[in-house]
Amino acid sequence: MSIVAAFAVPHPPLIIPGVGSGKEKISATITAYDEVGRRIAELAPDTVVISSPHAIMYADYIHISPGRGAQGGFSMFGAPQARYEAVYDQEFVRALAHACKLEGLSAGCEGERDPTLDHGTMIPLHFIQRHTKDFQVVRMGISGLSPADHYRMGMLVQRTARELGRRVVYVASGDLSHKLLESGPYGFAPEGPQFDEKVTQAFSTGDLLPLLTMDRGFAERAAECGLRSFQIMAGALDRTAIKPELLSYEGPFGVGYGVAAFTPVGEEGADESRALLEQYEAFHKADLAHRKAAEDPYVSLARLSLETYVHERRRISPDEKPNLPAELLSSRAGAFVSLKKNGELRGCIGTIAPVQDNLAEEICANAISAGRHDPRFPPVTADELGELVYDVDVLGAPEPVESADQLDPKRYGVIVSCADGRRGLLLPDLDGVDTVSEQLRIAAGKGHIDLRRDDCTLERFEVVRHT
Repeated sequence: MSIVAAFAVPHPPLIIPGVGSGKEKISATITAYDEVGRRIAELAPDTVVISSPHAIMYADYIHISPGRGAQGGFSMFGAPQARYEAVYDQEFVRALAHACKLEGLSAGCEGERDPTLDHGTMIPLHFIQRHTKDFQVVRMGISGLSPADHYRMGMLVQRTARELGRRVVYVASGDLSHKLLESGPYGFAPEGPQFDEKVTQAFSTGDLLPLLTMDRGFAERAAECGLRSFQIMAGALDRTAIKPELLSYEGPFGVGYGVAAFTPVGEEGADESRALLEQYEAFHKADLAHRKAAEDPYVSLARLSLETYVHERRRISPDEKPNLPAELLSSRAGAFVSLKKNGELRGCIGTIAPVQDNLAEEICANAISAGRHDPRFPPVTADELGELVYDVDVLGAPEPVESADQLDPKRYGVIVSCADGRRGLLLPDLDGVDTVSEQLRIAAGKGHIDLRRDDCTLERFEVVRHT
């Protein structure tokens, strides 16, 4: 057995000595965490692999920390005396990065901006090193890649451990929802407790497939942080029967903290019922097919426009799409086309006011721009087309507002404008944008506007969203 155990753990800094107060409110978390450290010491692993949402993160690359090791501390949390060190398993890191390259997985040791240990890594180390320091570490971050890619990363951890003959413990660092209480630092969203219930149920039963199939928008509205870390952990347990234990769950400060243990109980790689990658891919294929079949004419027109342009390098005429609603050809309006891939934004371009002869042509033009000319992303390729999910927002006429009190990020989009022509727009009802201040900050940022200094005007607008 190469993966001798796996653990899901949170990372609240206040459980580190000298940081904050209120530890008594999460005493069950501290007790369970100490149990994790004790169990890891008893397992005597050669290597502890830790994935942390607060390590280096890229949208399209899973980063593995290179070098001999790293240090870090909690000075920023008011405890400069709390310092930690990790000695890296360099042979494991090289082998894992090489395996990623051979498998075509976008992961490796390139692009390290800051080698310092992050708190999502140091907090697990705190509890493990209380019981043993006789191990080396592999540290990695998460990314904006798909659940399948994160799971594949875990599979390669499992394979590398087996090929090197290492006894490995996998530690998935990650908090649950940050939106459990109105009084919490991030407020409340109904998806918060729902998310925590789904994750703790997966931890309790050992059915980890829901960690892969969970809707990304739902997870964003819950403001979670650990899901992709848990997905890598699930891959490290691929095809392995496990004994699951939810050791604790608490959320007294509005953030969910779960501690769970997963102990292999059968031969590694022998349990085909736990081949979750294949199960996820079947789910994902069916989900995309269902979404495409349910698209309304506005969205299917946007899809046809972009797909035709990518495949044939030509712009379609709306009359190439049969049975278009009459209003698409007879009305004019501004429209935005948004593309998502694996639940992450892949492009979004639109027009505040109409510039084409009709709404159908507006959608066709903006679909191509969203896929090919959004400066934040490389152009969409033919291989990606089947993975894209489209939204089309048809804009109502903007109206001026005198203050932010007249805004509502769920109902209204916002336009921030300056006299020199700079302007930023944000659509309404976006995942993770729950407050007016956040909506204004993002919109202003798009126009390179400083709300504290620039003389700005505000407008609001409503949209009709087509999916």
